[in-house]
Amino acid sequence: MKHWRIEDVCWDRFSPGKVDPRIVKLVKAAAMVERNGTDYALYLNNVFRDDPDFRQAADAWAVEEVQHGEALGRWAMLADPSWNFTTAFARYKAGYTLPLAAETSVRGSRTGELIARCMVETGTSSYYTALAEAAEEPVLQEICRLIAADEFRHFKLFYDHMRRYLGRERIGLLHRLRIAAGRITESEDDELAFAFHCGNEPGEQPYRHDRCIAAYMAEAIGFYRYRHVERGMGMMFKAVGLPPRGRLSALAARLGWTLLQRRQARFARLA
Repeated sequence: MKHWRIEDVCWDRFSPGKVDPRIVKLVKAAAMVERNGTDYALYLNNVFRDDPDFRQAADAWAVEEVQHGEALGRWAMLADPSWNFTTAFARYKAGYTLPLAAETSVRGSRTGELIARCMVETGTSSYYTALAEAAEEPVLQEICRLIAADEFRHFKLFYDHMRRYLGRERIGLLHRLRIAAGRITESEDDELAFAFHCGNEPGEQPYRHDRCIAAYMAEAIGFYRYRHVERGMGMMFKAVGLPPRGRLSALAARLGWTLLQRRQARFARLA
């Protein structure tokens, strides 16, 4: 069951004068990735085909993800009346596909799949929190806070199921860490880069991954603050089975913040 509806958002508070053009570009890309939740649910239903409890949870999760995309897309059309979300998303779907025919997880196990999902929800919860705090436009602030809260609950959903499967599959800590680290690095793959292309570049312009991921990341990373990284690191530690608070987590957060800043500088140079 949805925890909020698009109609609940105070759309009449939209303030064009407080729109940040940099954030509009990011929202357009995020809208398409979120709206694609239906395909992710199809993939997860294949991987967990004999687990009706998880499949039901995945379907409910996808409904909320789609709503995230619709809300972000609606806001982006208010911010840029020349932009059409339906057209952009159709273009995205035509050029980006998930492994929908897969019958086993691309992570090698169901536990691994759920760890990867925890990483995604950690990243999105932190990201939308950062955007909500950076944005001045009140409707976008509201939408991002609602989405961030959903993503935090989604983390718990996948985490609870991951713990259930971990008891069966008994994947070691190092293996879990490799899966988590691998999923984090995938944030630079075509999913976001192509979404940025479809949302912000003309149809006749050829897609080039390096250009698009640099343009997206150079702006997106700039909105993070240390507190977002610190909170996210605690969630990541929890997902892999390490204490979410303590010296090791604090050290990892400081290291993560340093690496994030370097990454942002590298993408800014490329962009």
